This record gives sequence, structure tokens and C-alpha cells, in this order.
Amino acid sequence: MSRNIETVNTYLDGFRKNDHEQILSCLTDDIEWTVFGAFHLTGKDAYDQAIDGPPEFVNPPHLEVVRMVEQGDVVMAELTGWVRRADGDEMRMSMAEVFVLRDGKIAERRAWVIELKENEHR
Repeated sequence: MSRNIETVNTYLDGFRKNDHEQILSCLTDDIEWTVFGAFHLTGKDAYDQAIDGPPEFVNPPHLEVVRMVEQGDVVMAELTGWVRRADGDEMRMSMAEVFVLRDGKIAERRAWVIELKENEHR
């Protein structure tokens, strides 16, 4: 397993545990995080404040890697998962993530998150 894949796996494991310190240890100081259709932020401080997500969600999320591919310093991951809502319901989702790494740390994360309301593809 490459160093970049190990970093992404460590990062995802941190999200599964809602471990801010573990997540932040995988990031460059100038990290950029974009969730298309939702937000864009820059820097570890802003990232740390956004890890927990909106208040209507209860952490940690459940994330499963479907597949991961790597080309140079870019790792792409397909994920499925769910997160509990504060009202007790769950939000199921399918995600595509692009991680751009620099010197073994994530310098950019680009995410597409699709909420699944009916089945595994809708």
C-alpha cells in the first residue's frame, strides 16, 4: 500500500471515530476542502470547525470504501455511508472523493455527496 493510500485510510478512520486530531494530522496547513453544492474552505482551523458537519447530524458517520484508485499524488475514492440525524432518522449517501496529496499529506479534498432516499442508486 502506498504512503498516499495509507494517509487517506488514516484520514477516513479519523472521520469514522470523529477524531479531530487524527484527521488534522493527515492535512497540510493550507488544506482546501470543497463539497460541491455545499461549501469551500481553506486552512486547518476552518477545516477543524467543519469536521462535525451541520448540527442536524450526529457524528460519527459510518463510511465504507467501495474502491480507491491512485495516480501520482491523487487518490480517488468511492464511498457509501450513512449518518444519523438529530431527529433519529438516517441520511444514506454515496460519495466520490478526490484527495490531492503533497509530501504524504492531503492538500486538497474535493467531494461530491449524493443523498440516497429510495435505494442504493436513488
